[in-house]
Amino acid sequence: MRFHLLGLILMASAAAPALAQERPASIDRRIERIEQQLRAVQRRVFPDGNAQFVEPEIADRPPAGPGGNLSGDALTSLTARVDALEAQLRGLTGQIEENGFRTRQVEQQLAQLRADLTSRLDRLEPAVRPPETRPEPEPEAEPAPSRPGAAEGTLTAGVDSAEEAYNAGFRLWEGRRYEEAQAALDSAATRYPNSRWTSWMRNLQGRAYLDDNKPATAARILLANYQDNPQGERAADSLLYLSQALTRLNRRSEACRVLDELARVYPNMRAQVRSQLPRARADARCEG
Repeated sequence: MRFHLLGLILMASAAAPALAQERPASIDRRIERIEQQLRAVQRRVFPDGNAQFVEPEIADRPPAGPGGNLSGDALTSLTARVDALEAQLRGLTGQIEENGFRTRQVEQQLAQLRADLTSRLDRLEPAVRPPETRPEPEPEAEPAPSRPGAAEGTLTAGVDSAEEAYNAGFRLWEGRRYEEAQAALDSAATRYPNSRWTSWMRNLQGRAYLDDNKPATAARILLANYQDNPQGERAADSLLYLSQALTRLNRRSEACRVLDELARVYPNMRAQVRSQLPRARADARCEG
């Protein structure tokens, strides 16, 4: 009986070091798994590969006890740190997924806004459609200096550059000859579809219809100018005047959504556009 008891004690004492070695090995596997998951998360956050891997803060283990094995307190501390890091990793992964979901929602809402505006404008004035061109927007201010010989009262006939064609339309609009300006700017934009001035032309054409008390046609042209070339020089301006056209059509909630998109897409809009935002939001009765 004594020999049997002694044998059990010897077996237990031999198994204890093995168990003490298994626990750190298990911790090592968990650390390796965390590192792999961290790399996967960073690849999602930095898909271009510019991220530097951040080592987890568990590289320095607590001092080992006699025989090179971790003591009970040290092993408990290390396990607790690994548990905390795994919890933080789960929270970070969940936050990334939530942010991705919200981004997709915003994109869907903007796409729906554009589709709704196009559909409703079609119903308001289906007979009037602006020519399908791909302009490039830019700011509205003074007309560009025209070359000698450009006729002020004519359309684009005889004008040999897109800049001069825009100036001819600008002078007509400035003189409140709105119908002539509409025709001149439409002709110029059709003639110079790939010029940087095309965006100016379409934007001013929309304004000419707006000033001529034709907000539905103005809204269609301004929306097309923004959609066809959102990177153009006058894209931001077209959104501002689109909101004014929608306000006149008593579609105030849509006007507010357009102004929200203006602020989101063009945070660096030019000062002249930014200065008109408060008035536009007030006219549309936007909240906030």
